[in-house]
Amino acid sequence: MDYGESIRERKVKVTKERQSMGLMALCACLWSIAGIFIKWISWNPLLIAGFRSIVSAVVLGIFMAATGRKLKFNKWTFMAGAGLSCSCICFVMANKLTTAANAIVLQYMAPVFILIISALFLKKKLNRTDVTVVAVTVIGIALFFFDQLSPGSIVGNLLGILAGIFLAVMFVAVGQARDDDSVRMTGILLAHVITSVAGCVTLAFVPFEPTGTEIIYAIILGVFQLGIPYVLYTVASKYCPPLACSLIGMLEPLLNPVWVFIFDGEAPGTFALIGAAIIIVTIGWWCVWESKKKIPGNRV
Repeated sequence: MDYGESIRERKVKVTKERQSMGLMALCACLWSIAGIFIKWISWNPLLIAGFRSIVSAVVLGIFMAATGRKLKFNKWTFMAGAGLSCSCICFVMANKLTTAANAIVLQYMAPVFILIISALFLKKKLNRTDVTVVAVTVIGIALFFFDQLSPGSIVGNLLGILAGIFLAVMFVAVGQARDDDSVRMTGILLAHVITSVAGCVTLAFVPFEPTGTEIIYAIILGVFQLGIPYVLYTVASKYCPPLACSLIGMLEPLLNPVWVFIFDGEAPGTFALIGAAIIIVTIGWWCVWESKKKIPGNRV
């Protein structure tokens, strides 16, 4: 009887993992539509980020209220909120100043920046593999600047890197909160509130003449590119293994420039494509390597 029950429990667990992986894949696909809609909106980047976050904050607030999640504030909440807010703003600005491929791939270097931040501020020792990953990804970053020599593109690339650094700050803060789901969700919600305020303040200094189509695009960004995906990620991360979340999440940097190329005709340069391949492969390999190290008795 016990054996039969364990089999059933195992089947239920496997089913939940598969469903969670499906949700994570949908989440990554929805995240990937950011580039094309940001390109199609003519507003100041801070206004785009702010409007998008207002809508996303409403979606997240409804989700937290419906699921009984409570607001929980501590230093990690504020650190996560500030980090994610700055990352959102830098990412939108980068999309306006460089290619969508550059913006998303450079932001996706967050895991490498997590290593560096952890070593500098949390005194975590980097092993030889970690140092190699950092060195290789730096080479990948350098290649992005070979194709983009105009001032705007260079600034856009730098903003993409900043978006990755601030995203890493958010992940480090959430990591310090351990498995406290309330801290993670409160930090994400706070990030969108901060970004919304930044967008509202910007209204006083820049012209704002939105069209109905642009408002629809901004609502799509808030609901389908940020709000719903964060809900999906929260649900999926409960049963989807961390490695699977990381690797499935790589659909975002792969699909983001594809949509922009198909619907807007923007294509990254050759060196940028090579750099992107180096970064994505290196980070993907590193995620697998880290996962194997955590298996008892496994030597890597």
